[in-house]
Amino acid sequence: MMVDSTLAQVGKNLSEAMRILGDGQREPEAGPEKWRFSRTSIPGPLQGDGQDVATILHLVHNLIHDEEEEEDKPSQHRMQNVGEQGHMALLGHSLAAYISVLDRERLRKLTTRILSDTTLWLCRLFRYENGSAYFHEDDRDGLVKVCRLVINARYEEYASEGYAVLSSRQPVIYQSASGRPGLGQHLCSQLGLPLSSLCTVPCNTIFGSQHQMDVALLDKLIKEDIEAGKLPLLLIANAGTPGAGHTDKLARLKDLCDQYSMWLHVEGVNLATLALGQANLATLALGQVTSAIMSATRSDSMTLTPGQWLGLPAVTAVTLYRHEDPALSLAAGLTSSQPVAKLRALPLWLSLQYLGHNGIVLKIRHASALSQQLLQKLKAMASIKTSVEDELSSPVVLFRFSQEMSSVSSGGSVEGYCSGEKEVLDTFNRWLGEQLLQLVPTSGVDVVELEDEGTCVRFSPLLTAAVLGTREENIEDMMEKLSELVPVMCSTMGLRQDFREETHRHSPSLTYIEELSWPGLGAVRYEPQTEGMDESRRKQELEKINSELLKKLQDLDTDIIFSTGPEFGMKEDCIFVGMVTEDVDVSELVDTVANLGRDIEESGRLLENMTEVVRKGILEAELQLQKANEDKLMEEGMLRQLPLVGSVLNWFSPFESSVKGRTFNLAAGSLDSTETTYSTKAQSGRLSLQESPTSSSKKQPGQRLFRRTGAGSDSFSETSSIGPAEETTREASTTSSSSIHPPASPPAPEEDSHTAGVVVPENTQEPSVQAHTQLEDEVASEERQPESPEVEQSGR
Repeated sequence: MMVDSTLAQVGKNLSEAMRILGDGQREPEAGPEKWRFSRTSIPGPLQGDGQDVATILHLVHNLIHDEEEEEDKPSQHRMQNVGEQGHMALLGHSLAAYISVLDRERLRKLTTRILSDTTLWLCRLFRYENGSAYFHEDDRDGLVKVCRLVINARYEEYASEGYAVLSSRQPVIYQSASGRPGLGQHLCSQLGLPLSSLCTVPCNTIFGSQHQMDVALLDKLIKEDIEAGKLPLLLIANAGTPGAGHTDKLARLKDLCDQYSMWLHVEGVNLATLALGQANLATLALGQVTSAIMSATRSDSMTLTPGQWLGLPAVTAVTLYRHEDPALSLAAGLTSSQPVAKLRALPLWLSLQYLGHNGIVLKIRHASALSQQLLQKLKAMASIKTSVEDELSSPVVLFRFSQEMSSVSSGGSVEGYCSGEKEVLDTFNRWLGEQLLQLVPTSGVDVVELEDEGTCVRFSPLLTAAVLGTREENIEDMMEKLSELVPVMCSTMGLRQDFREETHRHSPSLTYIEELSWPGLGAVRYEPQTEGMDESRRKQELEKINSELLKKLQDLDTDIIFSTGPEFGMKEDCIFVGMVTEDVDVSELVDTVANLGRDIEESGRLLENMTEVVRKGILEAELQLQKANEDKLMEEGMLRQLPLVGSVLNWFSPFESSVKGRTFNLAAGSLDSTETTYSTKAQSGRLSLQESPTSSSKKQPGQRLFRRTGAGSDSFSETSSIGPAEETTREASTTSSSSIHPPASPPAPEEDSHTAGVVVPENTQEPSVQAHTQLEDEVASEERQPESPEVEQSGR
């Protein structure tokens, strides 16, 4: 079979371009220096010498992935999964440009065939008999052209008089309150109509779905407009609302439109299910077309988006309509006499032939099956509520995290939480949707804001499955991640009130920050003592301490995430605590925050006052040393100051001075006696106690910070393997070091090793020294060693 050489070259170039843009493995034929120059010259002046195709395609590839290379990490944005049918759609765009250069007669025949074939296939596929098709890039453009068609049909003088005829009877366009946002305003701006021509119909609030148009109220509004001298022109109904995926009562709406001679236009994702049951496949209960969706085939026009449903890139939307006057259709712009305009259907024409009738139905049926699979699993999960219109065939699944008030907090009051319950739940559900999309990108879930339900997570595979390649295993992965996230959200929700109360308990050192848009335990701010400071200095001190406190908290060995809060949050100089598990000890967590903040504040003040403290300390030390020298001179006398006489006197009669040494305490800025240091070594014991964390005595090996003992932590139970002997030794050491007091006087000499632990007066020995002496006494009593007194003295 002979193939046009130019046509074959188009296909070859497209395949080569897709390969280069897909992997970018081929190096450009030009040298690397020229490649770097050509890349950095964008958007500079056009180069004098032309570049080859490979170099230009590599430039496009690098521009696409430029953000990833700068950040040195993969992009979070997932590109569309372009399969074979996607390649056919891309080939259609290349062929459209090639066909446009044919001679006029051949171009006319070819475009007429393409347009008629595509229209026939779509009308049969979606059960829209005797319809015409308009292909458009903007999915709103079809509705704009339909409105012009209706205006031309209802106003006979419109073609000659223009907008002047509209002043006699103002046209009215009705839309649902659950419709696409901004659609009505777009229509008015494109048609040159005032916004008063747009009427928004509320949805049901008592009977039926809360997202369906209130038919009785619509009837009332139409009658009022007719009595006011207006002309009801067109009604926009939904077969799958943009938010919840609900379908209006299309049968009743069609009857109402026929009664008042109005045009009914239907749009929505659920129109894709009209194709179900059309293939030569075994009929299943799953995926059958409901009567509500079937009523859409009676509408005067409907807008379809097959590119989204079938995963076809850059494929136009289609508006199917019924009208008998081709002249009015031409005046409205629904048909064109230009053959090139008809080539917009070429990519869809190629893709539909590639997939075939059965392939199209299988893709839509697969998306519906994914929705049912997820819905059945969500219904069995606690703390998850679903909101779907028809559980047997709904292609859109809405779910949200919801926790009963009885399980909010075990120890705190519920009143403080109730005030912001809805805002907190919305925040948690927003976080849940973002986490699911990040953990399972192929799921295609997104977050929607609904007026009645609040923030929900939406799964609409008809819009995402074909593009992302979603499979059944992806639903299993999403449920697995959901089962991990929900318990964490429940525990965090239950501990929020406890965190608030514990923070208030540390007032005024800690301040609880009410931030309902934060998905976590809460926010806290450490408040330093700033008496006498001006506002700017106080703000600097606050920012400095909380910034350093955040760094210290982030360095702790814990699973809790501490951060500066939302990227666009209004609260500043705060520490935001993320999600926590149920075994977290909130009291210990808040205590640690307060203690670390206090240490940072004291350290900062110590550094700030160091110069003054050292200066005053040196002056005081000089006075103390001078006084000590004078006292020593008075005690020793004048004879001992003579070099030779003093040595002889000290030899025959040693003199013990009562003047003690001094140590300079930088923290307190004072001079202390060294008697305690040399006699009982209490200072070293005090330092070791201060350096150890306050919670270290409570933690066992393998247990992370802020975890309650015996709270069901598997990792803790596996790693805590301490033998009985080790536990006894640890208990003894803990007991001996738990109450350290400096001695009131030097220790008195003992008479016998057997009574050393008894005759020592109370508070005359350090407990650690006392325990050591008792251990030596027990060994001495067993072995009956005569040199035990010397051992005791040396140990002391």
